[in-house]
Amino acid sequence: MMTTPATSTKPSAETHLQRTLNTALNELGMEAALAAIFHQEQGPLIGHAARGFTPRDVQAILRTLSTQASAPSAASSQDQDNGRTMRLRLITPGSKSLLGMPLRHRQRTYGFLVIGRKEGAAFAKKEKTLLEQAGDSITKALEQEGLFDLNVVLSRPYVTREPLPPAPPVAELFAAPTSHLTPELQDKIVSVLGEASQYVTFDRAWVSSYDPLAGSVEVLGLAGDQKGEQKDNKKDLRAGLRLTLDSSASGWAVRHRKPRVDHDLASTQGRFLDHKHLYKDRFLSSLVVPFFVRGQVGGTLTLGSKESSRYQVTDARTLEPIILKLADLLQAPPVVAPAAAPAPGTDSDETAPAAAPTALEPVIRKQERQAAIGEFSAFLATEIREPLASIRSQLEEVTGEGILDFDPQTRVENAMRDLMRVEAILNEILDFAKPLELNRRLCRIPEVLESALVVVGTDLEVTRIQVTKDYAAQIAPVRGDEAKLQQVFLSIFKNAGEAMTPGGHLHIQVTQHRAGRGIEVQTLIKNDGAPIPAEIVDKVFEPFFTTKRSGTGLGLATVKKIIEEHGGSIAIGSAPGEGTTVTIRLPGVSRGPAFRHRGRGRRPTRRPAS
Repeated sequence: MMTTPATSTKPSAETHLQRTLNTALNELGMEAALAAIFHQEQGPLIGHAARGFTPRDVQAILRTLSTQASAPSAASSQDQDNGRTMRLRLITPGSKSLLGMPLRHRQRTYGFLVIGRKEGAAFAKKEKTLLEQAGDSITKALEQEGLFDLNVVLSRPYVTREPLPPAPPVAELFAAPTSHLTPELQDKIVSVLGEASQYVTFDRAWVSSYDPLAGSVEVLGLAGDQKGEQKDNKKDLRAGLRLTLDSSASGWAVRHRKPRVDHDLASTQGRFLDHKHLYKDRFLSSLVVPFFVRGQVGGTLTLGSKESSRYQVTDARTLEPIILKLADLLQAPPVVAPAAAPAPGTDSDETAPAAAPTALEPVIRKQERQAAIGEFSAFLATEIREPLASIRSQLEEVTGEGILDFDPQTRVENAMRDLMRVEAILNEILDFAKPLELNRRLCRIPEVLESALVVVGTDLEVTRIQVTKDYAAQIAPVRGDEAKLQQVFLSIFKNAGEAMTPGGHLHIQVTQHRAGRGIEVQTLIKNDGAPIPAEIVDKVFEPFFTTKRSGTGLGLATVKKIIEEHGGSIAIGSAPGEGTTVTIRLPGVSRGPAFRHRGRGRRPTRRPAS
């Protein structure tokens, strides 16, 4: 197993090996773990699976273990209590206590398995036993795969990679946010608000519905003093306006699930947009009351007054009959227009049934996946994100009052950080389910690439990744959202960096081609890292598909969604010994004769034209 050809120390494929090592790390359940393999006799260690360690940590551990390949046997003979394990310390860049164990097969060390904790945390005997069992499981799994009978540890995949079939033209995968606003519902809400004045007086009132999937509230109807609404319909409060949870008092009431009273709108109008509308019309106080539909927050009722200190929290109980009527209005499901029936007797009715089942099968599968994602996202938004937001708001109140001692305060702050991390993952999932809102303008792909490279520049320098660029002298601009396109390239660069070993090569090429009567800008991003296994290369763009321990599986799915929203296409190719190439095609914008030589960016990053 230890003898390899002298051509390269890099493995040719990592299908079985990476799967086995990642499974072992998952079963360990440690906060930091690393599995590395020797690919040459007395050669350097190559890390194949890691979690909880930064790239700099991994480099320091691999460098230390590579230069002390004989240390395991010495440690084993000196300390029989530790069994096959050995203690290490990582001082920089992060302070950690490490426990390592050599992976052995037929009395020969072929790799290391390392777990880590914060400095000062001791390892129990149970954890050492689990580490030894995990090492034995890795060796047994590799032996069953027959990987030790080859010149290198890894075997070459025996599945021939077939070209990707062209994607069938389908409708938009994600629908726009559902709106509850209809003329009939608006009239009913205005009527209910008229009744509300008999319980609690107000100068202006409105009702908002909560959309958990979009993370916003939508104004459904207004009543009372609305003279300010005549100034600018685009900026002022109106039916159909959407406000995010973080930028509105209605959103605050939804997240905290309790009424909110404000007597100083001058201090809150900079934080809440709905208070800003009230403040500029000389309102002095407001009351926001959430109401519930089917056990979940369905929306809010907001009252505004030009009298100071007009409202109290007890007014929410007084408004209970109005709240029940509003909940009943939103309880009814939205009316869906029936699909138009095809005209009888047409030729298409006679010929379509024979070919329709096969042609529509991919479309049906995508629609089913879309429906499943929508249901799952709605469940996360209502059943998980709302309780988490409520918990975090209560923790914020406790920590902000300064009643806790140092140790309890520290523990609560740690819990809040974990909650924020969970909320970030939930928001990533919910953002993926929402339709994209593109701020389109003319932009140049080389400049977007350079901006993304600046963001990941430090990581590339740390891992010694060499970047080469080949930009054509004439590149058409594209009409798109520069921030979203930069997100695409950042995601691809991140995946490429994770696939490459230190000292790898990343090549970027941008060209333009004729596409029918238009222009197409093509971007190729190629890395020489570990190839994607042939059996999963067709699944990398599927939502929630991931081989990473901590990933959500939405990175490349979001990339594809953004590219397709721009009217482009994306494909990925990977083969042993060739690395991975991502090809992105976007429609360019031609400006006639004046377009020539306008593809040059401001940054001198391309090769000079010959």
